[in-house]
Amino acid sequence: RSEDAFVDELFAGVAALGAPLLAAQFPRALLDVNRGMAEIDRAMFDGTLRVKVDAPSPRVAAGLGVIPRIVRDGAEIYSRKLDSAEADARLEQLYKPYHAALAGLMEETRARFGVAVLIDCHSMPSALAVPDIVLGDRYGASAAPAVTARAEIAFLREGFTVTRNTPYAGGHTTVRYGKVASGFHALQIEINRALYLDEDRIIKQPSFQAVRARLTRAMEYLTAIDISELGGQMPLAAE
Repeated sequence: RSEDAFVDELFAGVAALGAPLLAAQFPRALLDVNRGMAEIDRAMFDGTLRVKVDAPSPRVAAGLGVIPRIVRDGAEIYSRKLDSAEADARLEQLYKPYHAALAGLMEETRARFGVAVLIDCHSMPSALAVPDIVLGDRYGASAAPAVTARAEIAFLREGFTVTRNTPYAGGHTTVRYGKVASGFHALQIEINRALYLDEDRIIKQPSFQAVRARLTRAMEYLTAIDISELGGQMPLAAE
């Protein structure tokens, strides 16, 4: 229940639109790439960590750092302390390669088209009484208004209900890659799991394929944005 179950499948249609799709091949409970590398709960580990650890943030204190201590329902993941080498291995083998690949895609896209747009896709539990889609642009800091507006229209056209930045304004990924002045735009998308998932059994609902088709059409509309408005030359988005 802590995972963005099947989200990669929901957005797989973007590949046919010419947009690269990067999907983590490991669970968030093992390592959360939407956290800073230094967001680590030092108390979880025996030994000396190689990474410089930040002062505890509210997320780390809550057990939801880059290496989570709990799952979303509050259950503890581990019954013992982990060896510090385990943290080092996860960061070296999972975190760093993922972000190196994502940074490479962003740089390649900007070099080719003048701008790069990252769509960071996640899912959210329906228990929060959330809309169908939440767009997070850090209140305008991580993406140009034209990007967020185009995304909002794209989802509204497909019949989704949409809000901006509430309750999710974007995480580490949008902060890290959303550098608008440098031609990098990052927009987080949270999709309500009730649309496509049996949240108790973590299996696809019969509506899954229809929701996937709607999302693909929304992404087709979004990736057709006139990026001359963003200082670019041709439409392309990295996801």
